[in-house]
Amino acid sequence: MPASTRPVPDGSWFKSSYSGANATECVEVAVTQRTVLIRDSKFPARRHLAVPSAAWSGFLASLTQAGVTQAGVTQTSTTLGS
Repeated sequence: MPASTRPVPDGSWFKSSYSGANATECVEVAVTQRTVLIRDSKFPARRHLAVPSAAWSGFLASLTQAGVTQAGVTQTSTTLGS
C-alpha cells in the first residue's frame, strides 16, 4: 500500500459514527474515484495510506463475512474467562 501526502479536500475525510467525539484511536477515510485513503485522525497532516477501491471493498466484505459488526465486535466472540 503506498503512503501519500497528496492533498485531499478537507470535506472528503470522515470518521466512523462509532468513533465518538473524544475518541483517541480513530482513523479517517476519504473515498476518491479509484482509491480509499486512510489516515490517523490525531495526525491529519501526516502521510496517509492509499488502498485500491476493490481491495477496500474486499476488506469490508471479509469483515462482514467474519461476523464483525459496525461496532467492531464479532457476533461469535465470547468473554475471556467465561
